[in-house]
Amino acid sequence: MNTSQSGAPHPEAPGLSLEELKALGQKLAAHCRNYRDTSLGRSLTQLFVTMGLFLGSFALMLWSLDFSYLLTLALALPVGGLLVRLFIVQHDCGHGAFFRSRTANDQLGRTLSLFTVTPYHFWKRAHAIHHANCGNLEKRGVGDISTLTVGEYKALPHWSRLIYRLYRNPVVLFLIGVPIHFAILQRIPFGQPLPMGQIWRSILGLDLALVVFLGGWMYLFGVGPFLSVYLPILAAASIISGWMFFVQHQYEDVYWEQDGEWSFHLAGLLGSSYYVLPKTVQWLTGSIGLHHVHHLNSSIPNYRLQECLDASPELLAIPKKLRFFESLKCIPLALWDEDSRKLVRIAEVRER
Repeated sequence: MNTSQSGAPHPEAPGLSLEELKALGQKLAAHCRNYRDTSLGRSLTQLFVTMGLFLGSFALMLWSLDFSYLLTLALALPVGGLLVRLFIVQHDCGHGAFFRSRTANDQLGRTLSLFTVTPYHFWKRAHAIHHANCGNLEKRGVGDISTLTVGEYKALPHWSRLIYRLYRNPVVLFLIGVPIHFAILQRIPFGQPLPMGQIWRSILGLDLALVVFLGGWMYLFGVGPFLSVYLPILAAASIISGWMFFVQHQYEDVYWEQDGEWSFHLAGLLGSSYYVLPKTVQWLTGSIGLHHVHHLNSSIPNYRLQECLDASPELLAIPKKLRFFESLKCIPLALWDEDSRKLVRIAEVRER
């Protein structure tokens, strides 16, 4: 499907031309604007309940060390989910969507970075660039998962192709790369795609704060016990977060377009998935699976995304809807094919 042809229908919306889809995207963006208002009561309740559950579960994991480390590791997955939920609160703060006050959002976002180990202002800036350019082929590279076109991949020398294949290998990407990114690469201010002044203040400022904050926890509970609990939680949370971000923009008929033809509204409507998850998992992930709603208007607090979705039949019907087992089919898709306008497997390119 070539979205540059105004009369061509999209596979997720047969019967609608490109111009009709653009108009629909604008209509749905206007609908989403009605759900931007935050509720101080709901925000504070979400914050205190999530933080209370996280700290209580952290204490339970420390207690479990006296009985079985296997039990400790088993608890790391749900507790990691609670850390993801705290990250969603930090994420909302970065979008100015958790409190009405920008100052309150920034103060809470910086505080939560001590738990999520994600430098708040650096991440906020990079993530804003992601939202502004999602699906734009000419503006890739900041706040997204590296994705090459078929033509770009074919033009690479052998070793560069090998590096890209390793990068997109699921074991490397999710089990190794994402935890390393959260725990280590976010500590390093070099090689980042933003102005150096912003990077040094945000990243090194958090690094110094983490030395004091995490050092205090290690002094209180002991270095070994603390790291035996904290590192599995961080690994679980990073893998969950990495997978969620991957599946939100990496599926077969995802929207990508050249800069001159690119549309913000189409990128939100057709370039961001609707990940249908069990209610408990949706709660832990702050409804971020309703990603098309979030990209149509990032100012909607996470606790209103479902409300916004339920109020619009088009928001329920048009975007790419993925369930868990179906989403696993997205893993090998690693190249954007300019001809078929789909994400394809690297093996398909080698077979041509």
